[in-house]
Amino acid sequence: MIQTIHLKKRPVGAPTLDNFELTESENNLSITDGEVLLETKYLSVDPYLRGRMSDAKSYVPPFEVGQPLNSGIIAEVIESKNENFKKGDFVRDRLDWKTLQISNGENLQKVDPDKAPLSAYLGIVGMTGLTAYLGLHEIGKPKKGETLIVSGAAGAVGSVVGQIGKILGLTVIGIAGSDEKVELLKSEFGFDRGINYKTTDDMKAAIKEAAPNGVDIYFDNVGGEISDAVLFSINKFARIINCGAISVYNNTETPTGVSVQPFLIKNSALMQGFIVSNYADKFPEAMQQLSKWLAEEKLTYRETIVKGFENTPQAFLDMMDGKKKGKMIVKV
Repeated sequence: MIQTIHLKKRPVGAPTLDNFELTESENNLSITDGEVLLETKYLSVDPYLRGRMSDAKSYVPPFEVGQPLNSGIIAEVIESKNENFKKGDFVRDRLDWKTLQISNGENLQKVDPDKAPLSAYLGIVGMTGLTAYLGLHEIGKPKKGETLIVSGAAGAVGSVVGQIGKILGLTVIGIAGSDEKVELLKSEFGFDRGINYKTTDDMKAAIKEAAPNGVDIYFDNVGGEISDAVLFSINKFARIINCGAISVYNNTETPTGVSVQPFLIKNSALMQGFIVSNYADKFPEAMQQLSKWLAEEKLTYRETIVKGFENTPQAFLDMMDGKKKGKMIVKV
């Protein structure tokens, strides 16, 4: 049997399990020349998928109602008629949420389970790591001695950003949603200080106290009121990296906040949004550096692994609610 998860209907506000549909069908797949049959092993759920569940214009096309969702997947080749792949190879690609599927091999990348755990190719040595490294390096342009603040710091991207910041000699402050996560930032990921935004009544004051010399780089994963508060502490020539805005993804009305222009003007500051594919030409060098740091044990990572393909929708909802540490992955 083949299991598939479809987008049943578009969410209004926060998604629920009712927006997804799990179906089963007979396995009657057969491959032809140039094709491979893939069995899903690990599946990534990420905040950007929420945007694709809506029909608003974005940098990637929206999911179609009634069709399978898709995301980063690690799969095993179980049958091949493609000369570039053999049975038993493990590959990575953006694939449909199916337990079995056929690929023509065009975008498949082989991954080596002897060099890193398979799930890591969806995280620290995958798009997560690339997003953290390239966003910080290309937009943040970090200089030793500067202060970096990271929101969503206990998440997959944020936790890597902070570690890279420490490797590069920055003072690193993380914002997360529980005392446990804040302690994790300091004890496991090497952050200098942390702020629990859920128990902080005055974020502006908390940021000023944590960063008495001001903020030179802000890696923004959440948007909203937290990011508004950071603006009051940015230094001259600060760089603000807009990677995500998970705090407003479920809003049904246009969010409002402080006007950023006065802060940017008086500090000659830069604010830039990005998607990791903007820097596709730099993927090889970034991957090489990330792999080197991982091998040298300068980087570590956390995963929250949910078992069972049928639990993918709930894993996605839990990820959106912050009920995870590090990268959220489904093990099929």
